Amino acid sequence: MIELTEGQELSVTGEDGQSLAQVQMAVGWDHSPTAGFIGSGAAPIDLDASAIQFAGEQFFDLAFFNHLATRDGSVVHLGDNTTGKGEGDDEVITVDLGRVYPKVDTILFMVSSYQGHSLEFIRNAYCRLVDHDGTELARFTLTLGVRETGLVMAKLFRDGPVWKLRPIGAGIALKTPTDSIEALVPFVR
Repeated sequence: MIELTEGQELSVTGEDGQSLAQVQMAVGWDHSPTAGFIGSGAAPIDLDASAIQFAGEQFFDLAFFNHLATRDGSVVHLGDNTTGKGEGDDEVITVDLGRVYPKVDTILFMVSSYQGHSLEFIRNAYCRLVDHDGTELARFTLTLGVRETGLVMAKLFRDGPVWKLRPIGAGIALKTPTDSIEALVPFVR
């Protein structure tokens, strides 16, 4: 497993150097203990994971809590966790890289608060890339609170015949990816 930082890239390949056919992007978070009834009074935050496909800078398709799979079935959201409670991954999105439509060259992964809460009361937020056997290939951990309602965590992108992962970790003022596809375009470049 590799702990990635902003600006690093990782080729999505197995130990043999061959491109992986399937991966999962898992996200997790914890609600800050200073929030809620006994703490600051902040309501529990329901984060939602999303995967947004682009062909160049053109929106192509997406998978999120309200639309669980892309039309081609290559990206599938496995279900909505509304609390972030419990150990391990809170939401998982599977990507069958071999089925991704050939024109799609970038898949952005983001988390956002559908209810419009700031993410500053979220702690231990991460996204991790896992292979089909459950082996963690890479992890990107967020270390600071985010005042916006959304966060672009990472992107998968084609680099010739190989897919690569690049962590982003940038706050964005979106409650769902469909609020403003245009706001996501700079992360595709």
